[in-house]
Amino acid sequence: MIEQLAHRDLRNRSAEILRDVSAGASYEITNHGEVVALLSPPVPDGRLRIRRATVHRPFAEIRRVHRDESTDAALDDLRGDR
Repeated sequence: MIEQLAHRDLRNRSAEILRDVSAGASYEITNHGEVVALLSPPVPDGRLRIRRATVHRPFAEIRRVHRDESTDAALDDLRGDR
């Protein structure tokens, strides 16, 4: 099983973790408990492993959402929750 690692631990112990990855270890990187990335050594031929996109529509087709509240106000509100 691949070890899960919080992004904070990756930041704080990056040199150690990269040494482990160089030795063959793999990690699932989490952010607020959700897996957001996989950190693993490259495949032997040097190519990157690429996962296909799960959404196949162009960005231009995504419906734009308009809000009455400004972005600054929303961010100020979110920052107040800290």
